[in-house]
Amino acid sequence: MKVLSIFGTRPEAIKMAPVVLALRDHASGIESLVCTTGQHREMLDQVMDAFGLKADFDLNVMQTAQSPAEVASRVLQQLPLVLKQTRPDLVLVQGDTTTTCAAALAAFLEGVPVGHVEAGLRTGDLSQPFPEEMNRRVTTIVSQLHFAPTAEAVAALRAEGVPAERITLSGNTVIDALLASVGRPHAFSEAKLASLPPSGRVILVTMHRRESIGAPMRSACEAVRDIVASHPDVTVVLPVHRNPAVREIVLSILGGHPRIMLVDPLSYLDFVHLMARSYLILTDSGGVQEEAPSLKRPVLVLREVTERPEGVVAGVAKLVGTDSSRIRAAVDELLRRPEAYAAMVGPANPYGDGHAARRIVEAICAWSKARGRQATAGR
Repeated sequence: MKVLSIFGTRPEAIKMAPVVLALRDHASGIESLVCTTGQHREMLDQVMDAFGLKADFDLNVMQTAQSPAEVASRVLQQLPLVLKQTRPDLVLVQGDTTTTCAAALAAFLEGVPVGHVEAGLRTGDLSQPFPEEMNRRVTTIVSQLHFAPTAEAVAALRAEGVPAERITLSGNTVIDALLASVGRPHAFSEAKLASLPPSGRVILVTMHRRESIGAPMRSACEAVRDIVASHPDVTVVLPVHRNPAVREIVLSILGGHPRIMLVDPLSYLDFVHLMARSYLILTDSGGVQEEAPSLKRPVLVLREVTERPEGVVAGVAKLVGTDSSRIRAAVDELLRRPEAYAAMVGPANPYGDGHAARRIVEAICAWSKARGRQATAGR
């Protein structure tokens, strides 16, 4: 069996790395190929190096200030040539990016079965997150195999008519990647992180969502500035996304403060060890919502809705949106009330146990065997 894994952004690479490694090491001798689109060039390469992955094909679609439509267009133009050359039995895509949607569609049009890692996440609102919610729904329609990280994701797929036999409850592969990485001894490569005070509390903040750019992100930044002013023992670390619109907002409001550390996007290993060093995390990232509970770190989600409600239900995450007063109140409670903090770090991580990649590969092998039996019976 030949499996072609396609990904192009840093989060996709992190979540696909355990699957690619499990495919490579499987006893049945699967031929595992990797095609990257380069949607995030530098950040993608860092993750590939961290996990020892090599791309067999690289579409290198990255261009300055590219739009999602431009990325999709270049993927749809170039990927069919790779599919014709490799003739895979299965294409694997991950998550909700433009690469995911365009690659799944290209494979479908070439008659290649698609497997969707991290399937079934939904907000029910096509505008939040944008365009990720649409990307997920389209990918579901053209996929034959659906690897759902949670029972809620399974239920969402079943409600949309996906047959149960096509769905595997796998857990999320981001936990596989996290647990394999955070246990390694590590020295920060980012010089500023090496100077973090040994005492005091660190708050990690990440913001990048397209729908938050503008007034919502400005409001969140103002809350961060006020929190630091109110808590002299707090240091904030904020890796600033490369999007010029994000950088303009963050630098103008938070730049120059002695206890607000603005850094360039971090390597994966620096980032996971920074999460482990942090006291709590403010984020609009989906992956961080999944990772932090395994490190016993409370997560305040800077979004109005999330396609990952399991953390909120479990009590390890809270939706606080981007209103500055709501953010300040939620952070103050966690900083001032130990019992509130303890309540958010007690439950188990609802997103996985570190064995998702193994379950996915086992499901792929079972599907391949069943497909072979059907082909034989049809002769």
